[in-house]
Order: sequence, then C-alpha cells, then structure tokens
Amino acid sequence: MFLGLCALALIMLTPLWGGSLGRLTTLRFRGVWIVLVALALQVVVITIWPSMPHAAAVAGHLISYAMLGAALWLNRKLPGMALIALGVAANGITIALNGGTLPASAHALRAAGIQLRNGFDNSGVVAHPRLAWLGDTMVTPSWLPMRNMLSIGDVLLFVGAAVLVVVTTRRPATSSR
Repeated sequence: MFLGLCALALIMLTPLWGGSLGRLTTLRFRGVWIVLVALALQVVVITIWPSMPHAAAVAGHLISYAMLGAALWLNRKLPGMALIALGVAANGITIALNGGTLPASAHALRAAGIQLRNGFDNSGVVAHPRLAWLGDTMVTPSWLPMRNMLSIGDVLLFVGAAVLVVVTTRRPATSSR
C-alpha cells in the first residue's frame, strides 16, 4: 500500500520536472493481465484468506512472484524495468529461501507498530532467516501516514518506477537551430 501511494505521488509530481502525464499513455506495457492476476493472488493469500493451509499460502505467494517475473521479462526494454525486476527478484528469492515469508526484523515491526496475526504473513520474524539483510529491515519515517516496513527490494522497485515515470513523461529537448 505504501509503495502504491509513493507511485501515485510520483505521478502527481510529474509537472515539477516538466513532464507530461499524457506520455504515460504511450507506454506499451505487455502482460497487464499477468500482473493483475499476480497481485490479486497476493491479496487473496495475504489479506482475504490468511488462514488458508500454510503450504497453499506459500505456493500462492511464490507463484505470484513468478508471474510478476514473467510480466517484467515481457517488458524488459522499458526504462527502469531492470531495477524493478531486481527488486522483485530480491524479494522473491528471499521469500522463497525463507519458506514463503519475507523476514522482518523485530525492531522494524515494533517501530512500524505492526502486530503479527494468526495465519500466513507475507512478512514476519523468521527463526533462522536466510538473506535477512534483504528482508523488511527499514521503517518509513514516523511523520508519513501508513507507517510501514521496507526491504531493499521495495526501494529498488520504487527507484525503478521513478525511472520509468520520469523517463517516460519527460518532454524531449528542443533544439535551438
């Protein structure tokens, strides 16, 4: 949710660098349906049905990342997509190596005020985490709404999205001949 709000803010700030929002409509993003199904699968697993059998939740979570990877491959030539793919890969691999959960530091959970619930959590404290440094170890500043945790993968996703929006919306330089 936090990254979605950041992306929306990025789009709203486009005029500050002389960008044209209309240029976003020129993007030819392939496999939109794959992304929508992957995100819907994550919503089902994480939010709607967190009490589903653990093995099914893990499988659904990992399948959603594989689907996102496929959509990113289809769009690999778009600006910023390599950074977005690197962020998805960092999160997806770390999740896969930790039994379906992105490891979160207990400190980050407390600082963000997040309470773990019963059932499947996409991010949480893992007993012996692998690649813990790629987990949710950072916390958004307290003055921002919707306090949340972030991973390096999340930061890469946002930077890649920023590159995509800035490069796509920037007006071409005019020559002065």
